[in-house]
Amino acid sequence: MYWFFVIIAFLLASIKTEKPKKYQKVSVIIPAYNEEETVAKVIDVVRNVSFVDEIIVVNDGSSDNTESEALKAGARVITHEVNKGKGEALHTGFKEAECDIIAFIDADIYNLTSSKVESIIKPILDGESDITKTKFSRASGRVTELTAKPLLNFFFPEISFEQPLSGQFAARKEVLKKINFEKDYGVDVGIVIDADVMGISIKEVDIGAIEHDMSPLSDLNLMANEVVRTIISRANKYGRVTMIDDIGYYIRMSIVGLSLVILGLFTIFFVKFVPLAIGVLISVIGVIIAIYYIIKVIVQSIIIFRKTPGGSIFRSFVKIHFPMIISIIVLLLMISTFIGAAHFEHGVLSIEPNSRNLIIYADDSPRDNSISVRGPYTIDSAIENESDIIRVPSDAMMTLGIKLNDTIEIDGETYTINETRLGEPDILRLPIHAKKDLNVRDEDVIQNSRLKEIFAGSKITHNHDNKDNVSIAETFIVSSRDLNSMSFEVFINNESVVSSTGVLKNDSAYNIAIDGEHIATVNNLNNTSFVYQNNTVEIVFKDVNSTSIKQYVPKNQGNFLNFNFEEYLSEN
Repeated sequence: MYWFFVIIAFLLASIKTEKPKKYQKVSVIIPAYNEEETVAKVIDVVRNVSFVDEIIVVNDGSSDNTESEALKAGARVITHEVNKGKGEALHTGFKEAECDIIAFIDADIYNLTSSKVESIIKPILDGESDITKTKFSRASGRVTELTAKPLLNFFFPEISFEQPLSGQFAARKEVLKKINFEKDYGVDVGIVIDADVMGISIKEVDIGAIEHDMSPLSDLNLMANEVVRTIISRANKYGRVTMIDDIGYYIRMSIVGLSLVILGLFTIFFVKFVPLAIGVLISVIGVIIAIYYIIKVIVQSIIIFRKTPGGSIFRSFVKIHFPMIISIIVLLLMISTFIGAAHFEHGVLSIEPNSRNLIIYADDSPRDNSISVRGPYTIDSAIENESDIIRVPSDAMMTLGIKLNDTIEIDGETYTINETRLGEPDILRLPIHAKKDLNVRDEDVIQNSRLKEIFAGSKITHNHDNKDNVSIAETFIVSSRDLNSMSFEVFINNESVVSSTGVLKNDSAYNIAIDGEHIATVNNLNNTSFVYQNNTVEIVFKDVNSTSIKQYVPKNQGNFLNFNFEEYLSEN
């Protein structure tokens, strides 16, 4: 019984009880300058929001009845004797506000609703963000599109709000204490930039359509000047001008150095007519330039990071550093390729890079892949007890026109084609006699294009996939070069069963066999047909616009085609 109570007590202790959320008070600050017509309506709307505890109207030197209208509506009013600007009005309200969350709402919105105000404040109450700013369903203003967005994109590309100058926003008071309030129209964009740089979370909320008086052109000119001044001031303060100017230059020079290193290495290994000394000189100059300017980039980057309180500059850095990063990656890949091709033997270091072949078939002949990247292949010894088996990579099979279980005859010896082992996609395993006859050695690296030269003269019997329970094998000799080819198609009882392409000569004769027994001969590539146990077989030849390394064996060297009807006849 004792253990029962212990277990119950343990379970009760492990159950997490959710603490009740601390009540958060909300202040709404309404800056107003000569807004006697709308300020009372805005106050009435805000008062209908259940979680608003305080409404403060900052009368910024109005010459009309703004102050009296605000007092009648029940707001607390703080008055500036002279007009000081929107930023000063917001800052005054912020200092006087006593609540945890502060929202700033313009006094000239005709169609403000409680739901719009709630959508501004609710994400902060719910802990989704520290600051919310609004966007609304009307085209962005001229100052936003022609001034704010271009400058932000240039100096602060990580800031991508639809309407950075929306005017209505809310924030936790403790967060606003960290931010420098501009005195004028630059206050909105200043808060957005400061919050982003400090790593303070900002959420843009859609409050739908709003209606307010359009500013005259003279006011827009003043607003634009103040927004530009704020963005440029912040760009200087947070080192973004240096990032764009000095670091931009250092990055460009780093890329020049890295490009010279790449050019020098490419010249050393792949450009024969350029002397080795020139390639080495280009690489050395590139290394010196790259190291010098990369160090400068690192030093300036550290300085900028130190100027950025929250360190939230990562996206901007990636954007401006991206070209240099790509150049470094290209160089590292190139160097790793050369290191992978390095061999050290008997005190001699040999670097012999081999590239893969890009294969693109431009003709219309049937193939499994019209485009692929193949090779290179490394020669290795056959596995124990596989003296009559050659393990061939799948890419090499495609190049040679063979598949699993085909046979290949090399200098009188016959071998069966098998697949490579797991983890050896580019290893070509050959028995001792095959390596000797093909004149290759272990660890030789063979480019895909050289396969036809190495296997030239080998006789291959290629088994086509069974269709309708009939198997057909074709026999060809590998050519060391591509030759003009023809295609043939086999029909059994008027149904196509095989189609293939290879080199066929008009002046040669080709044998057709069934189970190895000669049954017909093709002369001058005339279409040929024969009947076997009530089954009509027809072979049709036609010219195609393609080349091939497959030379079909003529009459004196074996059977061009060999049929096996056994399964087919059992089904029919």
